[in-house]
Amino acid sequence: MQGRGIEGVGLRMAEKFRLIDGCPGAANLKTPTLAIKDCPRCGEEIEIFSNEVSAACGKCGLVIYNDQASCIRWCRYAEQCVGPEIYRKFREAEKGREAKE
Repeated sequence: MQGRGIEGVGLRMAEKFRLIDGCPGAANLKTPTLAIKDCPRCGEEIEIFSNEVSAACGKCGLVIYNDQASCIRWCRYAEQCVGPEIYRKFREAEKGREAKE
């Protein structure tokens, strides 16, 4: 049958499950990694984990935002992929960030 994937599962459904199991964007949210960024205001190093929405500079207080979770903005499987708690946290932060701009 055309359009059918492995073991009779539709190709679209097989791709959906493959994304959820191995989405590269979600890997950094499920298993946090540390990033060191330079503060754009004062140059101080700011530590931010991949599952954090934002972090403040310890020297000048500037808040930087994490762009790691950009897939949450557009992927229709994002909530299923990263879980409702992480999804909600990043979506709320995105709304707050848009309101400030």
